[in-house]
Amino acid sequence: MSMKRYELTKEQWERIKPLLPPEETGKRGRPRKDNGIMLNGMLWIVRSGAQWRELPATYGPWQSIYARFAKWRNEGTLEAVFHTLSADADMENLSMDSTCVKVHESANGGEKTADKAVGRTKGGWNTKLHAVVDGLGNPVEFLLSAGNDHDSVHAVELLKKVRIGGSAVLADRAYGARTIREYISAHGASYVIPPQSNVSDPWPVDWHLYKERHLVECFFQKIKWFRRIATRYDKSDASFLAFVYLASIAILLL
Repeated sequence: MSMKRYELTKEQWERIKPLLPPEETGKRGRPRKDNGIMLNGMLWIVRSGAQWRELPATYGPWQSIYARFAKWRNEGTLEAVFHTLSADADMENLSMDSTCVKVHESANGGEKTADKAVGRTKGGWNTKLHAVVDGLGNPVEFLLSAGNDHDSVHAVELLKKVRIGGSAVLADRAYGARTIREYISAHGASYVIPPQSNVSDPWPVDWHLYKERHLVECFFQKIKWFRRIATRYDKSDASFLAFVYLASIAILLL
């Protein structure tokens, strides 16, 4: 399997290099491995969907790459880098939706917790990835839930992570609940959400603007080219979400 096609270009690396923790910590002992090699190793995993043990030797011991990934996951480094890269988002229009991610049997073991984002659907075990994208289709925020949760249940929780004031929030009929619409209005935003057919007092919809909602669908298509996102192999929500941030960083660097 080609490695170069999964790695950052020189220009992409120069953009992200200042956002990563320093390689020199000032402490005694063995120097830390190069951040560039570490990051490219992580990108190989998220793009290929392979197990950590299958990581090509050119990146060094897989245990070292995984340890750095776990450190950046636990310290919120990948999330922070993502938010820095997405800070200049086009907030005029925001599109919100979710997509189901098939859960591999290897991810459904380990400790069972009440808040683990895995649920049984007609198609088996799934995790739902909820996302908000900006007016250019770039990712702004994420949230995980069980695959059998309704989209509307987590909409307000997701929107609370975004400064929506002055934005138009686009979503499909599943997000037409009054609580969602009231939250959007109360925070200085407008909503472009079609009412359900059985609503007694339907509200007007800007159908021309609503067409822009396809951007969130296009984003899901992009991120699922990363095989570690298309299928969930990680037992913990934290690891899977860290891979979502990592894949989104790669998309934003394009």
